Amino acid sequence: MLDLKGYEASILKGAVITIEVALLSLVLAMVLGMLGALAKLAPYRWARAIATFYTTVIRGIPDLVLMMLIFYGGQMMLNNGLYAINEWINEWMTSSNPEHEWVSYLPDYVDVSPFIAGVLTIGFIFGAYMAETFRGAIMAVDRGELEAAKAYGMSSTLAFRRILLPQMIRHALPGFGNNWLVLLKTTALVSIIGLEDMVRVGAMAAGTTKMPFTFYMAVAIMFLIFTALSTGALKLVERKFSIHTR
Repeated sequence: MLDLKGYEASILKGAVITIEVALLSLVLAMVLGMLGALAKLAPYRWARAIATFYTTVIRGIPDLVLMMLIFYGGQMMLNNGLYAINEWINEWMTSSNPEHEWVSYLPDYVDVSPFIAGVLTIGFIFGAYMAETFRGAIMAVDRGELEAAKAYGMSSTLAFRRILLPQMIRHALPGFGNNWLVLLKTTALVSIIGLEDMVRVGAMAAGTTKMPFTFYMAVAIMFLIFTALSTGALKLVERKFSIHTR
């Protein structure tokens, strides 16, 4: 039994933040992934080019570098942009009416939340991986079934909902599950930008008590619990969507 020296509540609170970041990032990744997959399969060259550029760049840059780039670099670009806009508005208003004192309603500085930055970064990263997973799943569906649905008079929306989507989910589940497990572990990166997730809480507790093995082991066990529960849930979903194939 690990003696956490009274840090149990803090680690559990950090675990909740970890799960929140993971789930919200997953939602964003699924949206971006579906858009990317549809764009890659679209008949428009510009859509395929944008989607290909997105997946190529994101999969080619380390996750840690992207996290630092978006949080620190993005925050600097945002605030520099706000400063430039405020200066331009002030100059324009002053030149049009020098006697009036103008006040800009735009903020001078925006402090980006580590939680929001973490969700956006991880969701953006795994959107590229989800795009390839969903694209492969869509291509695995028999085109003849969609043509038959069209011949029976089904609309494109109805054919997508009743024929393409269920089969796409079945084909995508293995890759989707792997992406989710990797995403869940990637949430550990948010600790480097100051978010009080369980990795950061564990690191601070380890530094305070001089017991790094105990606290990092506790964090590792928590991640193992999350991945084990996720694996069990994914197996149940796979079983449900593969009933008609058995």
